[in-house]
Amino acid sequence: MAEGQSLALAFLDWLAGERRAAPLTVAAYRRDVGFFLGFLTGHLGAEPALADLAALREADFRAWLSAEAAEGRGNRTRSRHLSAVRSFYRFLARRHGCGNVAVRLIGSPRAAPPVPRALAPAQARAVATQVGDVSGPAAIQARDVALFSLLYGCGLRIAEALQLNVADAPSAGAPLRVTGKGSKQRLVPVLPAVAESMGVWLRYHPQAHDRGAPLFVGAQGGRLNAGVAQRTLRDFRRLAGLPEHATPHALRHSFATHLLAGGADLRSIQELLGHASLSTTQRYTAVDQAQLLEVWRRTHPRA
Repeated sequence: MAEGQSLALAFLDWLAGERRAAPLTVAAYRRDVGFFLGFLTGHLGAEPALADLAALREADFRAWLSAEAAEGRGNRTRSRHLSAVRSFYRFLARRHGCGNVAVRLIGSPRAAPPVPRALAPAQARAVATQVGDVSGPAAIQARDVALFSLLYGCGLRIAEALQLNVADAPSAGAPLRVTGKGSKQRLVPVLPAVAESMGVWLRYHPQAHDRGAPLFVGAQGGRLNAGVAQRTLRDFRRLAGLPEHATPHALRHSFATHLLAGGADLRSIQELLGHASLSTTQRYTAVDQAQLLEVWRRTHPRA
């Protein structure tokens, strides 16, 4: 058995025995380190020995990552492989004195942030207006419609909506003051449909005259738990045949995506969402382009 393979097996035994890594973790490291050693065999012209592993330069590690990219492995996968190889080298340093500074100098490939997954306009409207269909008493129906109308109509995070008090209840003609991440406040316009659904809910609200009471309350009268809202939407999406990514946060994504599709500029959307950086908001341009491409594929006779 080649020395490189023998060292890899010793590394895997160490993971399973001393580090008590789960079998699936050990299998992943076996595969990842195996890819690396297989590349080196072709790159160096022979199966690597300990001395070869110690002598690798930054250029060698970059060549390996480039070869992985050429084989279609994405940044997230290559970053995981690099992490496995670094662990392998830490083992070699402890057990065999095989130090290699170069492997620590290589930056991990950055995984592209996931593209926000928005709902189609009709799907988002269905959630905002019909989500009460899965609720029981009329009061709970009114609460749920008001909550999800607010999430889609104003682009709020679920945590931002649930921290509102009765005094903050949105009304037509007046902007809603929202406290977001880092206690940063922003003003968001309120659609008439949102104000109307909120008015219906306030007529049922058990503490509507207490301005300091939570705006959205649970069955026991305390502030509504986010998990309850998530479960409500999960039940509704099954009833309505909506996709699995139909979550409370998807309504915020839908708010931004539909504004962009309607011609809103990124700076305005950034302010409405409360994003600290415009680059965060720019992710929605990828969603819009993806939707345009899908329309083209579906409708163009030569697509």
